Order: sequence, then structure tokens, then C-alpha cells
Amino acid sequence: MTFATGDVDKAATLLERRAVAATMDGDALALTGHGVAITLTTRGSDAPSPFTDEEAACVSALDHIVVRTPNPERAIGFYAGRLGLDLRLDRSNPQWGARLLFFRCGDLVVEIAHDLKKGVSDAPDQLWGLSWRVPDVAKACARLKAAGLDVTDPRDGRRPGSQVFSVKNRTEGVPTLVIGGIGHW
Repeated sequence: MTFATGDVDKAATLLERRAVAATMDGDALALTGHGVAITLTTRGSDAPSPFTDEEAACVSALDHIVVRTPNPERAIGFYAGRLGLDLRLDRSNPQWGARLLFFRCGDLVVEIAHDLKKGVSDAPDQLWGLSWRVPDVAKACARLKAAGLDVTDPRDGRRPGSQVFSVKNRTEGVPTLVIGGIGHW
């Protein structure tokens, strides 16, 4: 997982104060978050890209990244307390069998998922999935199907008003979701 920062040296100093072991790797800062490799690098351009109708089928941004954790309290301590991400939601849902933690970082959400049935352990976290944002789910789904990818049909997402579909192949084994019809929260 890579995060952008305005000042890598300042980030290194802050992480050192928060007892996070990190090393400089060229112009980037490398650390490990309980099993997940994390890099902090200098911020690039955040200029939004306007989309025309034909670009509505293209990915506009990474919406969220999913990390599975066996220890949600440890994850809160690390992502909120040490990295300084903004914890926006902490919800257990027995119907889904999961406790979900949502951290905001700029326009990205880092979703931490804990399997309630497995209990808590000190095992490492795992980078588990990606969700890509598109302006038009139907057009994006049709575009990927035409390119030969195996995708599911669009369905209602968990966020009110959202539509999603899953990409089933060519993802290097990373569960991949495409989402549209959402605003920012």
C-alpha cells in the first residue's frame, strides 16, 4: 500500500515519535503494518480529471483498499493512532460475519475487515482487495466484457445508491470490485 505525503522527512520524524519502525528507500519511506508492506512517498498531482461520455467507462480513482485483520483493536491502534488515518466507521455486522473499520485518507478509504467467527489473534494482516471507482458502472462493465474479462453483472452495492460488479480474472489473484453511483462521505 502506498500513501502520498507532502514531506517524507516530516512523515519519518512523526512515525519515529509514534514508535513506527521505518526506513528510507530512495525518496520513499518503507514500513510494515503488521504484515502489510506500506510505502510513503512524495505527493503527486491530485488534480481531478474531467470525464467525457466515452471516458465514463474508465476508472476514475481507487475507491478503497481492503485489509483483512485477525486483530481489529491492533488495526485501530496502528492505522488511526500511529499512521494518523481518520477512523470514520467501526461497525460489526453479524449478518455479514464481519467487523468493518473504515479509515479515510484523502479521497481513499482503507477498509479493515475482521472475520467475527475466527476470533482475535496475533497473526499478520493481509492486503486483500481493491475497489475501483467509475463514473458509469454499466459502461465500465460492458467495456471490460468486450475486452474479454470475466465480470459479474452489476448489482446494488452496500452503500446506498451504489452499483458494483466483480472482476473475476486477470486481477493477479486480488479480489477486485468496480463501484459507481456514489458520492463522497
